Amino acid sequence: MPSRTGRAGRSGTLPTFRRVSADSYLGVTTVTDVTDGVLHTLFQSDQGGHEQVVLCQDRASGLKAVIAIHSTALGPALGGTRFYPYASEEEAVADALNLARGMSYKNAMAGLDHGGGKAVIIGDPEKIKTEELLLAYGRCVASLGGRYVTACDVGTYVADMDVVARECRWTTGRSPENGGAGDSSVLTAFGVFQGMRASAQHLWGDPTLRGRKVGVAGVGKVGRHLVEHLLKDGAEVVITDVRDESVRRITELHPEVAVAADTATLIRTEGLDIYAPCALGGALNDDTVPVLTAKVVCGAANNQLAHPGVEKDLADRSILYAPDYVVNAGGVIQVADELHGFDFDRCKAKASKIFDTTLAIFARAKDDGIPPAAAADRIAEQRMAEARGH
Repeated sequence: MPSRTGRAGRSGTLPTFRRVSADSYLGVTTVTDVTDGVLHTLFQSDQGGHEQVVLCQDRASGLKAVIAIHSTALGPALGGTRFYPYASEEEAVADALNLARGMSYKNAMAGLDHGGGKAVIIGDPEKIKTEELLLAYGRCVASLGGRYVTACDVGTYVADMDVVARECRWTTGRSPENGGAGDSSVLTAFGVFQGMRASAQHLWGDPTLRGRKVGVAGVGKVGRHLVEHLLKDGAEVVITDVRDESVRRITELHPEVAVAADTATLIRTEGLDIYAPCALGGALNDDTVPVLTAKVVCGAANNQLAHPGVEKDLADRSILYAPDYVVNAGGVIQVADELHGFDFDRCKAKASKIFDTTLAIFARAKDDGIPPAAAADRIAEQRMAEARGH
């Protein structure tokens, strides 16, 4: 299949948008032009192919949200809700489309009976997030009748999902007190750790991080748990985060952990074996890849490859890339299980299989002579095609 742009993990630059012109008649605004970028991404099968995109607004609470359903071939679309102060509505739509497509691939590779979907709420959660807004959002999700199942993402938390669930039964990532599984970052970090072990097995012949130097960029919800796994396994850890309190929380517990001034410093650290981007996307780009000292990239962040071709740039530098949507699937495995009565041990056993899945991707990449990211895509696409019956 030809390479795609606009997908999570291979998202590239945002589409180019054309200003909408409109005429007003009796108080009704009639749109006479459309944004080429959004419609092109939505309807072109090689970039979008999304089944449904819903724009949600509740004037009373200030809610503005986009729900994107990419595929329900494997089952109801499943993906989190991102709450973020986008620069424009067009940027929010593009992000929802990219993230939803990425969830289709993630859920397929995780072996889940779910398609891909994602929602974004536009605005600064520190300023506009209220109970009323979350309830209004819950009503929007409920209106889809189960085609989309939501969960936490950047800017939303377990407590938020508890509120959303009051209006929507198709909500996961809730607190144990409200019938949920709680914080999914625990198994997300565990899955990334399994991806690292597989990378070590593939590259060095031993599935351990003992004695390896690992740089973790972003030690928030997921990164801090990942650090614990690495230290327990005997790795040497270097961290960085834009939030001083996040760094301090780690170093107070583990004084042996080194701190880099910023990500630019971290990726240039001498002797770095593994780089783990665990913050926002786009970490692997034309500026960062040429200066990476690590031999492996394996992290929790979504959309790590800034544009198509970055996966080849990594391969050309003999840097092994563990596809982000494969190794960070522990969280979605957890929230999917919540729909059937959460069992942590069952989820952890399934997340452990990320080790085998990652190894299978590396083997497929070698056999097909392609980067691991492309190999993962082929495997996911095969599963979705088989579910559609073609």
